[in-house]
Amino acid sequence: MEYSDAVPGQPISHAAVLRIKPGTSSSAQFNSRSRPRFSSPSLGAISLLSPGWRDTAQHYHSPTNLYHFSEAVGQDESIEYGPVFLQEPDDVIFPTDTNEKKVVLSCEARGNPAPSYRWLHNGTEINMENNYRYSLIEGNFIILSPLEEKDSGRYQCVTYNSFGTILSREASLQFAYLGNFSGRARSAVSVREGQGVVLMCSPPSHSPEITYSWVFNEFPSFVAEDSRRFISQETGNLYISKAQASDVGSYICLVKNTMTNARVMSPPTPFTLRDDGVMGEYEPKIEVHFPYTVTAAKGTTVKMECFALGNPVPTISWRKIGGFIPIKSHLRKSQAVLEIPTVQLEDAGTYECKAENSRGKNAFRGQLQVYTQPHWVEKINNTQLDSGELLRWECKASGKPRPTHRWLKNGIPLQPQSRVEMINGVLMIHNVNLSDSGMYQCLAENIHGVIYGSAELKVLASAPVFEQEKLKKTIVITKGQEVITECKPHASPKPTISWKKGDKAVRQNKRINILPDGSLRILNASKSDEGRYICQGENAFGSAEIVTSIFVTEPTRIELTPKRTELTVGESIVLSCKAMHDTILDVTFYWTFNGQPVDFEKEGGHFESIRAQASSADLMIRNILLMHAGRYGCRVQTTADSVSDEAELLVRGPPGSPGVVIVEEITESTATLSWSPGADNHSPITSYNLQARSPFSLGWQTVKTVPEIIGGDMESATAIDLNPWVEYEFRVVASNSIGTGDPSVPSRVIRTSEAVPKTAPANVSGGSGSGRRNELVITWEPVSEEFQNGEGFGYIVAFRPNGTRGWKEKMVTSSDASKFIYRDESAPPLTPFEVKVGVYNNKGDGPFSPIVVICSSEGEPSSAPADVKAISLSASEILVAWKPVKESLGRPQGFEVSYRKDMEQEETTEKVKTEGNESSIILSGLEGNALYHITVRAYNNAGYGPPSSIARVSTKKSPPSQPPSNIEWMQDGSQVSLAWEPVRSLANESDVMGYKVLYRQEGHSNSQVIETQKTSAEVHLPDVGVYIIEVRACSEGGDGTASSQIRVPSFTGGKITNAQTTIHTFSTSSSSVTLLLALIVPSTSW
Repeated sequence: MEYSDAVPGQPISHAAVLRIKPGTSSSAQFNSRSRPRFSSPSLGAISLLSPGWRDTAQHYHSPTNLYHFSEAVGQDESIEYGPVFLQEPDDVIFPTDTNEKKVVLSCEARGNPAPSYRWLHNGTEINMENNYRYSLIEGNFIILSPLEEKDSGRYQCVTYNSFGTILSREASLQFAYLGNFSGRARSAVSVREGQGVVLMCSPPSHSPEITYSWVFNEFPSFVAEDSRRFISQETGNLYISKAQASDVGSYICLVKNTMTNARVMSPPTPFTLRDDGVMGEYEPKIEVHFPYTVTAAKGTTVKMECFALGNPVPTISWRKIGGFIPIKSHLRKSQAVLEIPTVQLEDAGTYECKAENSRGKNAFRGQLQVYTQPHWVEKINNTQLDSGELLRWECKASGKPRPTHRWLKNGIPLQPQSRVEMINGVLMIHNVNLSDSGMYQCLAENIHGVIYGSAELKVLASAPVFEQEKLKKTIVITKGQEVITECKPHASPKPTISWKKGDKAVRQNKRINILPDGSLRILNASKSDEGRYICQGENAFGSAEIVTSIFVTEPTRIELTPKRTELTVGESIVLSCKAMHDTILDVTFYWTFNGQPVDFEKEGGHFESIRAQASSADLMIRNILLMHAGRYGCRVQTTADSVSDEAELLVRGPPGSPGVVIVEEITESTATLSWSPGADNHSPITSYNLQARSPFSLGWQTVKTVPEIIGGDMESATAIDLNPWVEYEFRVVASNSIGTGDPSVPSRVIRTSEAVPKTAPANVSGGSGSGRRNELVITWEPVSEEFQNGEGFGYIVAFRPNGTRGWKEKMVTSSDASKFIYRDESAPPLTPFEVKVGVYNNKGDGPFSPIVVICSSEGEPSSAPADVKAISLSASEILVAWKPVKESLGRPQGFEVSYRKDMEQEETTEKVKTEGNESSIILSGLEGNALYHITVRAYNNAGYGPPSSIARVSTKKSPPSQPPSNIEWMQDGSQVSLAWEPVRSLANESDVMGYKVLYRQEGHSNSQVIETQKTSAEVHLPDVGVYIIEVRACSEGGDGTASSQIRVPSFTGGKITNAQTTIHTFSTSSSSVTLLLALIVPSTSW
């Protein structure tokens, strides 16, 4: 627990409004998610009643305003029905110390017309108009500034429309509060040591439940419960079975409201020990025990307390008389509390707690009774009846104690009458009439709760009426057929039906009779049956009639040609369908393929319907495919009858795919395969083709077979000339006189057996220039995995000096290897060797490649480059040039140039290499005005040659660091004149030799350059746009720092006058630009 600073008699915290949903309530039974769903009937010639209504097995009970409880209600707003609760009010506990200023009791219902609402408080209707604190928003009842003395109690929502009224479950409104303890000082309690003591809490007024704890001496030091001390959550008292010296002190009772979490503390109770002796031992005395009868709702948690005073401290034990304590139970607080979670009916019984010490024992027994609130076993459903019928509703509920039942009609208790009986949840109303229509509720209740079941009774009473579109109709049939004409008016009660032909009543016989549902049936119709038939329906409320005209025609006949045809893929055919029919009838033709309608738009243009005459139709099939083989049907439909006929179409084509290919046997170069033949598509199979695919082939390839030609009657063959140790898939393709069919599904992947390799490496070579000194480098083209023929593949490299007899052989175990290097210190450079490379695998050695002659590597260069010269180009660049020396055994592959500054250590030397026959290089990135030492030496794969003699050269002084300043420029159209102050070099910088003007168009990277020895220049800007211009001083040490960039727009067009000329001054020292407008400035002044 957490406690803030608490002061006796003062609340500690607050809580908001709390809503409590009961474990069982009518809202749980009747909300929108738990109500049964019903389907809406279609209002056609035969209307079916909703499953929510009692099935009357009649067709006269479906007026158009019939309503049904279903999701269809939301789709058809014309269906009317009584109110149905979507949400019922819940119990509310309102904390009196909350900042919330209102209570909301929720209620929502649906119905058509939309329902209205009113509320009951303790059974009395609430007058909303006479109390400003009450308001009703939709169905929700709102109480402002709720008051316990006026607003606590039971509330019910009443909802109603023109079909009736229903009541919601009752919801209670409680006020949660916690009063303060009396401020009077509490008397001290004094007992002898060893004696039992009870400290009374005497809690303040409160609602609802509170919990208890005790503070010892000062907050937050709480009394710890053990076998000697116990705090009862029923009485709140603190029980000490045997007082001892450590108990002396001040005790404060702290109570907490379980709903609001508010806490208050009692005044302290001093506790002392008397000094007139110690209490002797005595037998246990049970001070706290559970009631003689404990009642608990099924599924809740039961806690039973039992604690005794005594010396020595008693021990507590529990048992169930005549049974066992439930295994799920827990003993808490040193066995002083027996807790049974989720209590069930079988947990009920007599429980005993026993306190025992060395001086004796004491026991207490009480009865645990478990009850259940009512819950539905069978509920009533919405029902519609004809006037005069019997209503029988039965609602069943279970619970403990057994629930009783009572009935409400439109929210008012239903009383037994001469026609009304109510027995044990069964309601019967005899001879129902319109006054019995309304909303009914069955209530099942016991002392622990009440549940509501609602349903609507609709009593139908109407004169016969026919649907407008059925008042007159015409039936055309052919001779010999059966005709049934319906007569099913909507009426209540059921009307009597009569038939007339013309002005005479229909006489029934073996061929003509009136069915039980009122329909007229005529068997084996003939011309004499033609005429005008009138059906009349009549009941107590009126009558109505419909007229049916019957015509009898000759039967229709059909002729479909050709009846059976064989075609080849790609050909076309026309099927002709002719109808012989009565001239007064219109005919319609329908084509089917294998029983399914032909979709002319989705058949890829193969089918076309041709209607040349009114009594015939043709079906053209173009470019026929195998899939078009089958049965083609022509159906002729008239208003009187329908006839059909079929024709069969056979299509010859290439064979279908052969069956699964099975690998029967596999060797290193062959595979024996078998397959099952596919469909020949009405043309015998003439041959098979066997194909294979491996990781090394380009797709599927035809393989050689035995026999070489596989006949159409064969189902096996052997593939030959396969590569060993290669994974293959096989498939078979069939052919006939029409063409080649689709291939079979590939066989499983299978690997041929291993064999000795048969393919030697190709392109064996090497060379004197590809290795280091004393090395023989041998290279070859690796053998593809396809030709390695097995695992453990490798190479045998054999070589010998030219002119000798014995071969040296070296094994190379990597199948991917393509090089071998042999090192022989004794072999002079460029010694010729005979070389061959062979192959092997786990099966043995394969062939060698042809013998080739390869020379060993040459030596490193032996001579230094001559005539090394170094020329300073600028402050950062030096050109180095030399003359190569011809070599006999160590041809250079390139040269290495080493350079370092004077006075620096050898370790700082930097190096740069050239390749091939280059004999010069420019060293860049050097330091200005510095002396460099430079050497050159040749190199190849064998190593480096001796260095040349040292060449020494100094780089030029650095270029001027100061940029040109005070740049002035004048623009005249596309011509720009520039002028600037001269740049003066510092003592350690190169002298200025001239200037460079760089200009480029904005957005471009390449600059154009104008060189001048003056401090002015003319720049022509050729294109329209903005140009960027900068000026640099140049010297033998390189180009100096650039001036700040100038942005100049270029103009084109007519002649530029003096008035359009402008002068600009740009000072680099102040980084500012001054624009001077000159009226007349001749361009020659620059």
